[in-house]
Amino acid sequence: MPSPEQLLQVINIQTEIAKLGLDLGGVMQFVVEQTLPLIEADGAAIELAEDGEMVYRAASGMASAQLGLRLEIQSSLSGLCVMKGETLACTDSRDDPRVDRAACEKVGLRSMIVMPLKHRGVTVGVLKAMSAQPDKFGQGDMALLGMLSEVVAASMFFSVKYDSDDLFIKATHDDMTGLANRALFMDRLRNAVSQTHRSARPSGVLMIDMDGLKQINDTHGHRIGDAVILEFANRIRKVTRDTDTAARLGGDEFGVILSPLEHPEGIEAAIRRIDTEIDSPFVFEERQYPLKASIGSALTPHDGVEPDRLLEVADQRMYAVKQSRKRG
Repeated sequence: MPSPEQLLQVINIQTEIAKLGLDLGGVMQFVVEQTLPLIEADGAAIELAEDGEMVYRAASGMASAQLGLRLEIQSSLSGLCVMKGETLACTDSRDDPRVDRAACEKVGLRSMIVMPLKHRGVTVGVLKAMSAQPDKFGQGDMALLGMLSEVVAASMFFSVKYDSDDLFIKATHDDMTGLANRALFMDRLRNAVSQTHRSARPSGVLMIDMDGLKQINDTHGHRIGDAVILEFANRIRKVTRDTDTAARLGGDEFGVILSPLEHPEGIEAAIRRIDTEIDSPFVFEERQYPLKASIGSALTPHDGVEPDRLLEVADQRMYAVKQSRKRG
């Protein structure tokens, strides 16, 4: 059975989740991060069932790099959990026929617990704890993970008032700005890379950092800072195409996936559009606030064919732009 210390951890997690309010994406990410110390897991994920696939919508630890990954619902333990609506455990992925063995080996996963997440009585996803060791989890761990799955399910219920479409919007979009969140961004980036392979048409990714947000927060307070973030997001949305994906990745960090691009030079044109739109000052409550952005880019396949590599290149170039402005 769970120890008193572990039960206190669950209570503290529930308290922090209450502070997140109706931000379902934030709740899911917080839960997978807290799963690691709670039951000494090496990784954790929340997967939602979408159009016959299980999609990683939140991930931590050894699962972090899989954010946005899609697996066939019929070929994974998570998919079986959704279909049965019951908790499942795997003591060793190397000899369990129910698991996607290739996916497990890629992550380094040997054992796991998979808990169903139910929305309005229907199992719509799973909370999964993972370990690199075989036979890692016991009954006490299952009880604790069950408590967390109930917290996520309750958050789903209270954050979504209508139907399943609203559930996926809440799970995949930033609560403040309405832009895609990091989970959806990674999902779309994986799709863009796949389309490049199939069509030989390039795609681009932009990493965008707001300049000066900390100074605005420190000088004028977080209420003004939030208004500036929202305006910044709206300006990015205004100059991106319907086929592009604009996302708030966290704090003052944004990203845009440009897919498809007719030619590689299109990425520079997109940067100029965003720079021009953001550059004009923002007037709020009769006061003017400067808006600036540092933007870095990467192009597939020229700069890489793996999502993590593309983000690394774009992030390095964004940082170089920021440093050059400081020196200037």
